[in-house]
Amino acid sequence: MISFVIRLRSRAHFIVKSNLGGANATFLGARASRRKEARQRLAILIAGFLAVYFIIGARLVQYGLAEPAVTGMIGSSPVASRPDIVDRNGALLATDLNMISLYADPRRIVDANEVVEKLAMVIPSLDWSETHKKLRSGTAFQWLKRQLTPKQQSDILALGIPGIGFRPEKRRFYPGGPTASHVVGHVNVDNQGLAGMERYLDQQGLGDLRRAGLTGGAPLEPVRLSIDLRVQNIVRQVVANAMTAYKAEAAGAVILDVDTGEVLAMASVPDYDLNEPSRTLPDGSVDKDYEKGWFNRMSNATFEMGSTFKSFTLAMGLDEGKINLNSVVDASRPIRMGGFTIKDFRGKNRPLSIPEVFQYSSNIGTAAVADRVGVEGHQQFLTKLGLLSRMETEMPGVATPTQPRTWKKINSVTISFGHGVATTPLQTAVAAAALINGGTLIPPTFLPRSQQEATRMSRRVIKPNTGADMRYLFTWNGVKGSGRGAQVEGFHVGGKTGTADKVINGRYAKDINFNAFVAAFPMDKPKYIVLSIIDAPQTGEHGGRTAASTAAPMIKEIIGRSAPLLGVQPRFGSPDAPHLLENY
Repeated sequence: MISFVIRLRSRAHFIVKSNLGGANATFLGARASRRKEARQRLAILIAGFLAVYFIIGARLVQYGLAEPAVTGMIGSSPVASRPDIVDRNGALLATDLNMISLYADPRRIVDANEVVEKLAMVIPSLDWSETHKKLRSGTAFQWLKRQLTPKQQSDILALGIPGIGFRPEKRRFYPGGPTASHVVGHVNVDNQGLAGMERYLDQQGLGDLRRAGLTGGAPLEPVRLSIDLRVQNIVRQVVANAMTAYKAEAAGAVILDVDTGEVLAMASVPDYDLNEPSRTLPDGSVDKDYEKGWFNRMSNATFEMGSTFKSFTLAMGLDEGKINLNSVVDASRPIRMGGFTIKDFRGKNRPLSIPEVFQYSSNIGTAAVADRVGVEGHQQFLTKLGLLSRMETEMPGVATPTQPRTWKKINSVTISFGHGVATTPLQTAVAAAALINGGTLIPPTFLPRSQQEATRMSRRVIKPNTGADMRYLFTWNGVKGSGRGAQVEGFHVGGKTGTADKVINGRYAKDINFNAFVAAFPMDKPKYIVLSIIDAPQTGEHGGRTAASTAAPMIKEIIGRSAPLLGVQPRFGSPDAPHLLENY
């Protein structure tokens, strides 16, 4: 084309010269034309090469400066970060790992069958039919396999398959596995919090930041929890061993700071490995029994807490001035009311002092105290302690207690000893802490809290002298009553057992128990509440199935192993230890 244009111009120039100057002019014009034609050709060639090189160079610069092309996206940003989660001492509980995931652009896939066969050689768990379906979808983006190992990525790259690629992702890693599963919680494959404190972080705005793309590669400050990983490990071991040893359906325990409301440890078994929240069976289905471990019985479930409620009933009578530690109630005969007979388990069949009511766990004596207060006052007192309303804390999915729609006298009587109201074990521990710490109710927290912060949000629920009386009763029962099985030499443990007939299909099962023990230590200066539960044990220490044979030994082991880690020094024969009087 260039030569054709130059020839036309030369021919026109030659004709003009011929007409003006004759033969000589014609010759000179021809030479000049050839020189000019050569220069024009050279200039055009140079300009063409320069244009091509400029375009290539500009594109190379553009490619070098441009961000990697994004083919597509499913869900929120796959490279969004989450903050590390650490315990109160800085021990790592959760962190992000950089991972690579495999995707495909089905529009560029030539032979879906060949691609599936090649990928299956590297990824044995690849679902052939599902992958083939994705590759034939004709869409712009499909995930093929999330979170590959570096070796798998290298092997797939070596296959040289067009139409597939890799994208960076974050995978949540939990160094402790199941140790604090129900406290920490877990995330899904897109790094979104689903349970526990992981879900709490999303609810506090992390999810919105991630959706806005503001957490991509930015370093985030670690989130510190109130739990102590060392103590958490002990609690989890104790409850897991107890569930196995006592052939129970489930077990759990919690340790609470009575002055700040901080949860130092909380475990519920069955639990699950946070690194594998959904276990896949060989046939590709999800193990539903494994997923039952997601259920946190300490805060997400309600139970009739049995005789642990007698602590609240006696505290109510003392606070209302209806009884004192020298009072005596008649427990000589069963109470018949509304077609029901209220009787004692291994009753003494005689009048009992208030410490004896607590020591012998007398249903009759406790019912008499509730009767002195009255139905309305009983309901108001339990409401004041937070036992009848949903507990406020950071943990998502907290269960709401159940109570009779209309309280009658028979309801008050049975609730006085822990039947007829169902509440969570955690809030039972929180209410017990108010009886021990001098009378202030402090909301529980899974985040660090100072004494000043706790004081600001605390609320007085009983009088200080009532708290002193309850510390005395806890100590008395720890030394002389059902709490002896939880006693740890040197740590002055006090508490109250609770053995309740378990409700099965709306009826009380006489041979299936739900057992609990609420304890405080050291009783000369209480600092911690420990509550244990065990669901439907078939056996216990010395063959017993009551709380004294199951839940109490759990408390003993937890306190014996964790008290030194919590900074509690054993005290043997201290003159400051509480002195128990024998006579009233």
